[in-house]
Amino acid sequence: MYLKGSSWQERYLANQVYTLRCRIAEKPGMVGKIAQAIGTCDVHVGTIDLVELGATDQNREILVFCKTTDQLDKVVNAVNAIQDAKVLEVVDEVAEIHRRGTIQMVSRVPIETLTDLRMVYTPGVADACLMIKEDTDQAWEMTGICDRVAIVTNGTAVLGLGAIGPLASLPVMEGKAAIFAEFTGISAVPVLIDSNDVDTIVETVVLTAGSYGAIQLEDIAAPACFEIEDKLRARLNIPVFHDDQHGTATVVLAALINALKQTGRKPQDSTVLMLGAGAAGIAISKILIDFGIKDIVVYDSAGAIYKGRTEKMNQYKEKLAEITNSNKVTCPLAQGFKDKDIFIGVAQPNMVTKDMIASMADNPIVFPLSNPVGEISKEEARQAGAAVTADGRDVNNALAYPGLFRGALDVRAESITSQMQVAAASKLAEISPEGYLLPDMLDREVHMQVAQAVAEEYQKNKS
Repeated sequence: MYLKGSSWQERYLANQVYTLRCRIAEKPGMVGKIAQAIGTCDVHVGTIDLVELGATDQNREILVFCKTTDQLDKVVNAVNAIQDAKVLEVVDEVAEIHRRGTIQMVSRVPIETLTDLRMVYTPGVADACLMIKEDTDQAWEMTGICDRVAIVTNGTAVLGLGAIGPLASLPVMEGKAAIFAEFTGISAVPVLIDSNDVDTIVETVVLTAGSYGAIQLEDIAAPACFEIEDKLRARLNIPVFHDDQHGTATVVLAALINALKQTGRKPQDSTVLMLGAGAAGIAISKILIDFGIKDIVVYDSAGAIYKGRTEKMNQYKEKLAEITNSNKVTCPLAQGFKDKDIFIGVAQPNMVTKDMIASMADNPIVFPLSNPVGEISKEEARQAGAAVTADGRDVNNALAYPGLFRGALDVRAESITSQMQVAAASKLAEISPEGYLLPDMLDREVHMQVAQAVAEEYQKNKS
């Protein structure tokens, strides 16, 4: 389980939220008829509010949760088919949230007098400029670099959407920036780069990196994301962190720590089948190894990855083969599940069957994390014998990256190391409520505790 209580949207697995503004006759039973009609469309009803009362009719706003636009069309038609009822307007609540963007730049310093203006800007600002000219380290104290992160993307691997391009991915980047600001007070700036060329992206980031205290790479497709991260880390002395890899890996490890406790397993004795060898799959495998799990077999579209395999390999999979699958397992995926303790999927929907889960060890841990639909549903996995399950909605990397960056910025770290990630995961696991895999993502204190753990880990290893 994830949270003690979740929103209706999470509960109903519905990404589309609409408000129907309806006029209905002032007659007994009309509201019930409308709710029943909506229910026949396999749509959940939220709040029903009275907004206007006339002499013979009333206007009500009805919140509905849909999975597709086809469902919405059915709902509107079903309500309009009721005598003395009419849908006047449909409001897309998700679109309204994003209208004019989800972030904005605001002044940290109130400008109410001419003196305020002259201190913030010219001529007073010259003193700060000269301090930095004399000592560039002063920029950390005299500007917002200490609280500023660049969210860099080219929009080639947007979660659930694919290669939609940088501009279409901007709402996602703004959403991440909003999370940074809300939970850790970080000012994150979306940086859209309209190029798929690795060196162009690297040069663009390097030339603009002076404005930021850290770089978050986001929604950049593999294998380019690996090369971009490696080259930026080599050239910059600030943290460069690919969230799709390391943020995801950190939260998966946190959830797994508690899942291991719940099933009475030790990391060093556990076996893992990982399905997916993209950015997330490789990063998760590495952090599990750092944590102490050694027996991991990773499968991709060509089968098990092992040292010496030539089909559909690249330098990153070859490095993965060096540290996983020591027994050189080559059997098909279905056979690979046999007697495994843990399954983690970051591949594609519906690739795993109940028979595969049933062939695992007793009381296995099953994390089908592919979004928006997992490799197998949690319900099917439990029916097949899984003791602990979590999907991509439960394991959200937004639990990790705000605290990771806040902690790194607070100690002016030059990088976010695997040890810092493990420290973040361990803290998330530690502060999770009894019986839950992860804590509440909306709890601000959670993110600050993660930040503190990350900062302490960095300082411990630096000293």
